[in-house]
Amino acid sequence: MQHRPAPARVCPSCDGFASAAITLGGRDRTGQRRTITAHCRTCHGTGTTPARPIVAAAGSEVTA
Repeated sequence: MQHRPAPARVCPSCDGFASAAITLGGRDRTGQRRTITAHCRTCHGTGTTPARPIVAAAGSEVTA
């Protein structure tokens, strides 16, 4: 039996589109648009989030 790694979980805040180029308006001396890159604050630009571990409190039942 072969094991597969768990699939990556898509970030709920950005839906996997973790970075975006935003124009600042105007152009620089060479005629290129001035842009900045904005990254998702939740996943820090990766587009995925780690799986949350299921932790049981004492005396409670865990269902997954």
